[in-house]
Amino acid sequence: MNILIITQYFWPEIFRINDLALGLKERGYKVEILTGKPNYPKGGFFPGYGFWTRSREEYQGIPVTRVPLVRRAGGGRCRLVLNYLSFAFFASLWVLFTRRTNDDLIFVYQPSPVTVGLPAVLFKKRKGIPLFFWVQDLWPESLFDTGYIRHVAILNCVRRVVRWIYERCNFILVQSRAFFPYIQAYGIEEGRIFYFPNSTEDFYRPISAKENIINLQEFPKGFCVLFAGSIGEAQDFGTLLAAAERLKSDPEIHWVIFGEGRKRPWVEDQVKIRGLGGCFHLMGWRDPMFMPHYFSMAGALLVSLKGGPIFATTIPAKVQSYLACGKPIISALDGEGSRVIEESGAGIVSPSGDPEALADAVLKMFRLSEKEREAMGHQGRLYFERNFDRNILLDRLDSLIQKTVLSHREWVKCYKESVEK
Repeated sequence: MNILIITQYFWPEIFRINDLALGLKERGYKVEILTGKPNYPKGGFFPGYGFWTRSREEYQGIPVTRVPLVRRAGGGRCRLVLNYLSFAFFASLWVLFTRRTNDDLIFVYQPSPVTVGLPAVLFKKRKGIPLFFWVQDLWPESLFDTGYIRHVAILNCVRRVVRWIYERCNFILVQSRAFFPYIQAYGIEEGRIFYFPNSTEDFYRPISAKENIINLQEFPKGFCVLFAGSIGEAQDFGTLLAAAERLKSDPEIHWVIFGEGRKRPWVEDQVKIRGLGGCFHLMGWRDPMFMPHYFSMAGALLVSLKGGPIFATTIPAKVQSYLACGKPIISALDGEGSRVIEESGAGIVSPSGDPEALADAVLKMFRLSEKEREAMGHQGRLYFERNFDRNILLDRLDSLIQKTVLSHREWVKCYKESVEK
């Protein structure tokens, strides 16, 4: 069975779709990827890639086709719009005029932007095959909540595009149950919405002291609160910095940040302005395979999101990685992500946008015994195994794909027979 995955982001960019593609391949599917030239998160093309160069390659045996796009560069609004639309344009040309293989299913991975669905819908119309759309980010709501777009006419235009895409999908997969009412508001019946949360790669697991291979000198001495991921608008670093400012008089507490993003220059400036150089450490990007080793050195792992109704519906993908590694979690977020952490017993939650509450949560975690923190991490790992295990989720997706494709084949057969009569 052949599956074409359409995603604007793919390896060497770090997104969950990389592992999902490998998981489908492991289950016997012939998977191919249509994606763009890698340029996330820093904005420049990765080494060896250019606008017109390196259009075909393989990723662990999976064929990858890369269409040109305008790189993100500094990440300004106009540049991002060009980045999003250029991928949709060139990917649409490819599916309409180049793709000739007999595919059985189109699978779309949609964080931002939703425009990744445009070439998929065109390809479905051309080939007449089922389309799965995996929603990681609700548009246009997230555009409004992050402040990227506030103009009502533009938001309504985006809303019409979203409706047009959703109506043409066989199934809409959602990473959070809280997405259901937002999808249904477009007239999509509940039976076409499938809860499919993020899992994580197998290398995210508890790491013992004997297994740890990182350079311990990279870590400051003391109690480290570790954040891993994008340094962007949605992660609300203003709250993190304000909380760190409240605790900077305690030399034992350190904030360790792994990742890159468009807000990093602003964060660097704020660290200097607020005098946080001794406790707020920007470590840069690391290979994800080594992150569990870094996690093992932390006193707790940190996840944050801005406030707002849409962010409250989201489970940040790092939550699953943190739970899998069996470390206690501190959160500064609302809604579904906070619920998962509370329900699992894996950590201490505080609301979005409240630096004082976050500082109190860090102090509370710091004052727990090592045994109490280990118990939290253990509860988180058990919760992960019950709710987000990679193989369990892949089995569910495999079953849905098989039923959908076989049903579609049967429908096509019956239709052809009726025409011939």
